[in-house]
Amino acid sequence: MITFWETGKNVVKISDFKPGCWVNVKVPTAEETDYLIKEFNIAEDFIKDVLDIDERPRIELDEPNSYIILRVPLSNPNNGVPYVTVPLGIALTPKGTITICSQRNEVISQLFKMAAVQKFPLGQGLDDILRLFFISASWYLQFLKEINAQTSHIEKDLEYATRNEELHKLLRMEKCLVYFITSIKGNEMVLEKIRTKKYQGLTGFDEDLMEDVTIENRQALEMAKVYSDIQSGMMDAFASIISNNLNVIMKQLTSVTIVLMIPTLIASLYGMNVSNHFENSPYAFYAIILISVVMTLGGILFFKRKSWF
Repeated sequence: MITFWETGKNVVKISDFKPGCWVNVKVPTAEETDYLIKEFNIAEDFIKDVLDIDERPRIELDEPNSYIILRVPLSNPNNGVPYVTVPLGIALTPKGTITICSQRNEVISQLFKMAAVQKFPLGQGLDDILRLFFISASWYLQFLKEINAQTSHIEKDLEYATRNEELHKLLRMEKCLVYFITSIKGNEMVLEKIRTKKYQGLTGFDEDLMEDVTIENRQALEMAKVYSDIQSGMMDAFASIISNNLNVIMKQLTSVTIVLMIPTLIASLYGMNVSNHFENSPYAFYAIILISVVMTLGGILFFKRKSWF
């Protein structure tokens, strides 16, 4: 789907393309891809790379266009892993700025909302790119907080768990953190190339905005690393806890089995066809029941003192 947005101080959606506008493309069809190639001279390989879910962040020049790919976070709870990252392609062309993504995300939408509320102009070349990096880093931080909250909830369940289901949940969270760390590092490399001005074909940028973006990106990276380290240690610890919980349950089942054997053993002994001095006693049944109860209670007290119950 292609949408066109007026740049400048009034960021509004428009129905048709006009020179200098912002073109946002989500999940492009074959016809839309042909339109981008013919109308804006976008490299076909660039579009294919953006649609590749595993594409790495990078920046490259292909006069007169400039291409940048960064990875943005995405909430995807129906895919097993609750949070993933996807490539977001940005093409700076003489006719306007073009953004392409294979999935719907909130980064572009938030950029337009911020521009409308804060009244800053779009169509400013690298400043627009830096704002996208800043919004992306903010979403990383937001999702990292959600991951930490979900991890704390799983941690409470793990204290008494004996199955591997909770460990699988932790493993999915660990995957999210690995995706985040890898993507944020890639974004940081692109930012560093822009900062050191290795690509002179790009216009200048706001140094203060670059500093804010760098700080936000590094904070997201450090938080992801800290959460990943904590979660790795947590998984090892709770694997031991689950094993210990299983051992406790096995001890309890063993003690119950032994206690239940006591009345069975007594009944078996007095059920034998041998002399036991109770053959003619009218109280034999009650005596055997009493002996069974007393010895069973003794067994329970014994295992209770051993903390097996």
